[in-house]
Amino acid sequence: MIINHPHLGPRDASEFTILGDASLINRPDWQASDAGDAFYDYQYLRDNPAGLHRELWFHEQGDRSWLVVTRDTVTHAVIEVALASDVAKAAKRKTTRKTATKKAGAKKTDAKKTAIKRYAK
Repeated sequence: MIINHPHLGPRDASEFTILGDASLINRPDWQASDAGDAFYDYQYLRDNPAGLHRELWFHEQGDRSWLVVTRDTVTHAVIEVALASDVAKAAKRKTTRKTATKKAGAKKTDAKKTAIKRYAK
């Protein structure tokens, strides 16, 4: 199987070590009230899908980078390869945007409540 490394080009899969499901990038919050259960799930529970799957691969015999490889587990065809750091940053930006949108919505709601209270007086 050939993995098309984003920086180094096509590489044989033997240069890599597979870690598993790419959702491992998203570590649970250790300060959450359910941290014990969340870390148990994070550490031990895995899906074993047939078809498209995103996996973490480590370029052990190369530049030592982490990659997120999307491949078909039935045919072993590699669909997409991205640096894990880029995937994590994109996910963080997406989460930050959602949080900012929620905060903006909450501010608008608070402003409406304040206006209604003033009007009711």
